[in-house]
Amino acid sequence: MTLRTRHGPHDGHVNSDAAAQESSRPQPTVSRRWSAAGALLALVGALVVVAVGLVGDLIWLPVAILAVFVAVLAGWAALVNTGVRRIVASLVAIAALAGLVVALLNITPLLQIALVVVLVLVSAAAGRYALGHDLVRSSGSKTTVAPARRGVLLLNPKSGGGKVERFDLVAAARRHGVRPIVLRQDDDLVALAEQAIRDGADVIGMAGGDGSQALVADVARRRDVGFVCVPAGTRNHFALDLGLDRDDVPAAIEAFGEAIEQRVDLALIGDRIFVNNASLGVYAAIVQSEAYRDAKLATAAQLLPDLLGPGKPGFDLRFRGPDGTEQTTADLVLVSNDVYRRSSLGGFGTRENITDGVLGVVALTIDRGTDLASLMAAEARRIDRFSGYRAWTTREFRIDSAEPLLDVGVDGEALRLAPPLVFRSLPGALRVRTPVDAPGASPAAVRPAGIGLGSVALLRVLAGRPAA
Repeated sequence: MTLRTRHGPHDGHVNSDAAAQESSRPQPTVSRRWSAAGALLALVGALVVVAVGLVGDLIWLPVAILAVFVAVLAGWAALVNTGVRRIVASLVAIAALAGLVVALLNITPLLQIALVVVLVLVSAAAGRYALGHDLVRSSGSKTTVAPARRGVLLLNPKSGGGKVERFDLVAAARRHGVRPIVLRQDDDLVALAEQAIRDGADVIGMAGGDGSQALVADVARRRDVGFVCVPAGTRNHFALDLGLDRDDVPAAIEAFGEAIEQRVDLALIGDRIFVNNASLGVYAAIVQSEAYRDAKLATAAQLLPDLLGPGKPGFDLRFRGPDGTEQTTADLVLVSNDVYRRSSLGGFGTRENITDGVLGVVALTIDRGTDLASLMAAEARRIDRFSGYRAWTTREFRIDSAEPLLDVGVDGEALRLAPPLVFRSLPGALRVRTPVDAPGASPAAVRPAGIGLGSVALLRVLAGRPAA
């Protein structure tokens, strides 16, 4: 059953986003209200110091006051945005701060200059804490839960090039009162997770890559216990979209303490759970190569001509398109757990949320004689403008084929599965816990925030109202 489609610039072109269900925003906490007050007071303090230092100077005083405002407001915007917006706002903040220092350098003592700079930085940081959570699109109901009574963390020491050892996650788990179980070479991860819950674990976590996360998440789903994702893999897409800081791996273990819990979706291919996506066609064939993990770009460049070159047959992948018509071939099919915001096939992008209860489907078909050049051009700009690109959402999806086995990449793992392949969304299947002070949102979920947001939003938080 197809749920939503959107037509793009080409005839028959379909693109889509899963619509987020808005929920009422919680009122700001006392600490956020104090932070809003601190941000505003630091801003006023910086202005006062500048005014005292430049009193009577009718040329530099307005310049310095303007520089303070721009530095602080751009700093707020940089801290609550991502991507290009963050870069631009950061550059504006740095330029304004540098200009402020130059304006004051020959007029006021160094101590006053240092005080102004410190107040500007304090205002920016406090504003980030006060505003950040309200500038995130709602991703379903979240509640604060008590610490785990008997938490267990499974750890894969080989994931992420040895992150378990590098970040000393075993010791970190023990410091939080969590029992660590380090996988050995012949261990069955699912069996270990099942046994841990039979032994009384009320919260179970996984420190490893996305494939391992999916296996343990499936056990947590079936047993209805809380799940903690510790991003100790290579790319950690699931952790990114849960709003975890992938650079601070040990911090994720704090979710075994008092934490934020929400129900997120999982997806099935046959009877196998996946947390991110499954791919078929050219990408899945490349992933099957033993050389892929060590040299991704080189391997892809070597295999693509053999897979997509002139005269090469298309992949035998049969499915219904968004309009219900039968498709007999595709060069790439991506099925995701909820919808990714993507502009290229080179990266999966991020999801605004994992609570829409749908599968995101992308199908790409290439005319070997005419399309390769335009595909490369679209990939360099916006892949959804390529004529052979289709995207839609659905709750179930089926792929048939005459091939006895199909290459499938599932959460980065290379598999060979017998068709038909049936995909299903499992809405709200997993109870995920994240630390109270985690970022809390993926890059796709952050609301664009301009420099003008600043003071009005902070005043709203100070008054006990959501910033946006």
